[in-house]
Amino acid sequence: MTTDALVVFGIVVLTLVLFVTERVPIDVTAIFIMVLLMLLGSDGVVNLTHISTAEGISGFSNPATITVLAMLILSSGISRTGVVQILGRKMAAFAGEDRDRQLLATIGVAGPVSGFINNTPVVAILVPVITDLAHAGKTSPSKLLLPLSYASMFGGMLTLIGTSTNILASDVSARLLGHPFSMFEFTSLGVIVLVAGSLYLMTIGQRLLPERVPVKDDYVQEYAIEEYLTEVIVEPDSPLVGTTVETAIDTVEFDADILQVVRDGEEFIEPLGHMMIREGDVLRLRADRETLQELVERDTLTLTGHPPQTGAELEPETEEAQTLVEVVIPRGSYLAGKSLASSTFRQRYDANVLAFRSRGETVRDHMDRRRIRVGDTLLVQAAPDSIDRLADNEDFIVAHEPDEPHYRTEKIPHAIAIMLGVVGFAAVPWAPLGGALASVTGVAAFEALAALSLPILVTALAGVVAMVVAGVMEPTELYDAVEWDVIFLLAGVIPLGMALEQTGGADLLGALVAATGLYLPAIGVLWVFYIATGLITGVISNNASVVLMLPVAVEAATRIGADPFSFVLAVTFAASTAFLTPVGYQTNLFVYGPGGYKFSDYVRVGAPLQLFLSVVTVAGIVALWGL
Repeated sequence: MTTDALVVFGIVVLTLVLFVTERVPIDVTAIFIMVLLMLLGSDGVVNLTHISTAEGISGFSNPATITVLAMLILSSGISRTGVVQILGRKMAAFAGEDRDRQLLATIGVAGPVSGFINNTPVVAILVPVITDLAHAGKTSPSKLLLPLSYASMFGGMLTLIGTSTNILASDVSARLLGHPFSMFEFTSLGVIVLVAGSLYLMTIGQRLLPERVPVKDDYVQEYAIEEYLTEVIVEPDSPLVGTTVETAIDTVEFDADILQVVRDGEEFIEPLGHMMIREGDVLRLRADRETLQELVERDTLTLTGHPPQTGAELEPETEEAQTLVEVVIPRGSYLAGKSLASSTFRQRYDANVLAFRSRGETVRDHMDRRRIRVGDTLLVQAAPDSIDRLADNEDFIVAHEPDEPHYRTEKIPHAIAIMLGVVGFAAVPWAPLGGALASVTGVAAFEALAALSLPILVTALAGVVAMVVAGVMEPTELYDAVEWDVIFLLAGVIPLGMALEQTGGADLLGALVAATGLYLPAIGVLWVFYIATGLITGVISNNASVVLMLPVAVEAATRIGADPFSFVLAVTFAASTAFLTPVGYQTNLFVYGPGGYKFSDYVRVGAPLQLFLSVVTVAGIVALWGL
């Protein structure tokens, strides 16, 4: 092993460790790796990675990166029209209280739609729709939300644009083999995976899915925070009299929040910050027993003996809109990586956090100092207008549809026409079409059509312009629509894949894997790559696993005399369908909290599915493309 390859392997290991531990956000990790590659590259301190400065930053101008950026904007434009939500509600009406029909509706919407809209925003859009569907249909959301995530992954493999992983894999395939993916390159296999995966979810998977969240929509009981809720009366000689709600309790000293004020039989909720406390006020608090005892002794408060026990008691009787909602933290949220104390969440939204779920753990006390991570789900109490502001902000996914959603439904025809144009113009075989028309009509102009090539990059960017011109999106909304962490992640890991190729690291790993060909047939080696990619994707980003595994897969295929493109497809499908862990794919994180899942739930439901689809996918590749 050369020194250069050894250094790159060390950087790969460092990357994996940082991705798994999440000591810093993954996009920051990617940029750090990019800088490290350049420092150790041909223009840096010592040439060990063979990466020049131009190659180091090439990820930002890479066609895959720009295409993903454009597709994120287009997906956002579609979501702003409300077409996906409307479709979801129509399917909910069809489902009713029949669990099988509810599951079929969930898969039937998420799967096909994810083939044409990036599957990550599809799940973000449908989480509140499916949650409401479950509660209305007297079904635990846990029975539907994980299938929602999995179905979106199935659908993402229907077309090139279904997921950012496909776009990135197409670019790597073009660089390694000169064979980028066409729009419907693997649609036939994608349909097989969608059907097979759906059958699994409708049968075996349905029986393996737990009922973590109660059918009844009561968050106080679901999060088991009854013992943290209490009522106290402010005595005449209490030092709290004359203070504002915002300053009454020192949150640095006491882990407590004032949730409501009841005065003369009238209930007040947020915004409470500037409300003056009077004697006789009943304060509804969130506090543990030890903190409550200290507050009672110090501030001359009296327990009422009637603490709220349900979510309904924390909602004002005069308001029909619910004031308790779950809020999921997606990637790119300003709250990710921060604590409630260090952020301005409470002040910005006049909201209280009663508890939150983080990686399967429910946190009910000392929340202010806990770092919020991507996928965490906050149980938030806020006034209806604050909830609407949360729902309108792409920093959050509110797991409850607003009563009066603000969608641009009049722009639905424009948005659909633009997406059809983006897909259609990229999918049209211009060369054969132009040649045929020229030969039939004799019109020379059609020869120019035969030379025309419209890659998805061009049509997607044209679609972005069309979205703005047609009024589907405002110009200022373009920047908010981009998941910049994904863009920086792509820009950072692309040079790592190049370094793996240029230093011979991919050749070495490929040779090691190819050695299994002494004991396994080519189809066995192909299956090994599928399984290995799925396992790696379970702990790191799916985009990173594609960049790392594709060069190795191509080299291994070449050494055993197999078709490298078949191996490229196996790696791409495995990376885009990661079922084993909640951190392997962002859609899994989106449903982690609202579904009340534990880490083991993903293994129990996802492991048989991953194994089943490994056989289906590998067999499909061999049947359709050969070895």
